Amino acid sequence: MDPLDETESGDKLAAALEHLWVRFLPEIRARVEVLEAAASALAGGTLTPAQRESATSAAHKLAGTLGTFSLAQGTVVARELEQLYGSGDGPNPKAAVKMVQELREMVEGRSTPAAS
Repeated sequence: MDPLDETESGDKLAAALEHLWVRFLPEIRARVEVLEAAASALAGGTLTPAQRESATSAAHKLAGTLGTFSLAQGTVVARELEQLYGSGDGPNPKAAVKMVQELREMVEGRSTPAAS
């Protein structure tokens, strides 16, 4: 394959991923908000089973999405939150708040797909 064709293909892929990022960003932010609310409720001792279930689901969906957009560390953090909320005791409240802040920073700090 011609190197110029490879560059053009890479540019098209990057543009397509950026379009998808913009399209799905509201959903991604909403999932982070679910995790923020759950972490806040957990810290306040008021986390309900429904919130725990919603947090588990939101974390699962983020874990499956963030790596696609060059946020592999976001996938790791979201997967850990999913496992912690899915377990009996849930995450440590301070750890949950810190992890969700990290996710928020990653999502808000992402501007374009990383060049490969």
